Amino acid sequence: MRRSFALLAAGLLTGALAVPTASAAEGADGDDGDGGFTIRDPRITESSGLAASHRHKGVYWTHNDQDEGAFLYAVDSSTGETVATITLTGVGTPRDVEAISMGPDNQLYVGDIGDNDGVQWPYVWIYRLPEPATLEDQTIRATQYVVKYADGTRDAEAMVVHPRTGRVYIIDKQEEGGHLYEGPARLSASGSNVFRPVAPVELWATDAALSPDGQQLAVRGYFGGISYDWNGGKLERKGRLSVPLQGQGESVSYSADGSRILFGSEGAGSTVVARDAPGGGGEEGSPSGEGESAASGGDDGDGDGRLEVGAIGLIVACAVLLGLRRLFRRRD
Repeated sequence: MRRSFALLAAGLLTGALAVPTASAAEGADGDDGDGGFTIRDPRITESSGLAASHRHKGVYWTHNDQDEGAFLYAVDSSTGETVATITLTGVGTPRDVEAISMGPDNQLYVGDIGDNDGVQWPYVWIYRLPEPATLEDQTIRATQYVVKYADGTRDAEAMVVHPRTGRVYIIDKQEEGGHLYEGPARLSASGSNVFRPVAPVELWATDAALSPDGQQLAVRGYFGGISYDWNGGKLERKGRLSVPLQGQGESVSYSADGSRILFGSEGAGSTVVARDAPGGGGEEGSPSGEGESAASGGDDGDGDGRLEVGAIGLIVACAVLLGLRRLFRRRD
């Protein structure tokens, strides 16, 4: 992801979360894994994407946004321990890997779609590989696809693959909201794959996930999230998501059965927090949007819905930061 103001905001988040709230800690290391967990692997310091395994119950795939190679990590959500490390071959040197998604036929898709340091790449990459049948350290050859946007270069951190059709979508990252970009019906490994905007997204998106039935889209940002009816890619807004306050909120995934949504963060020893998926109770169907966060404690069942003092200060500080960023940008 692009650093600078985002890193400063992340510092504020880290300070506010020095003492975890009960809602952020609950479910960590739960028996079924879908209640949340803490990533224990010291190599995983920039977990930027999250995807529930189809072949291995309770396992989630993740990756760093910058690594010394093309690696994926399989994390057992019941313990938080890495149970397999996959090294990708057949691809170039990754630039800024921001997303991972599970497609049909047990295929993993990895989105090397970010713009670390503000570099405007003329094209980005998507990698596809089969999810391994056995969990062990191994090397797997991936297929690399070149991606371009119909309307010019984009910064993006969110990518989803439709679980029925296998079509790939990317959401660009813009403070005032971006767009859902649709790829070709089938990606081609020869030539470029042009992605075209098909629907607005009302969020500064850092990740997204499609429900296992392909009917719901969850989009998260740093401080909130929105649930959409997929509607064939013509998005219809349903309501807000209860997104936890995290050190640098980067990732989101549905659980394999679609009953929960898990939110991850960058940082060493980062915690993945689970919430009930929309329709499972709480206030996810309410009409507001980006402002929802862990501050809405009532959404995950802790009852009183009161704001933590640190969360209030954090939201104010981040609002000031974003205002300053816009001011400096206008002066430039």
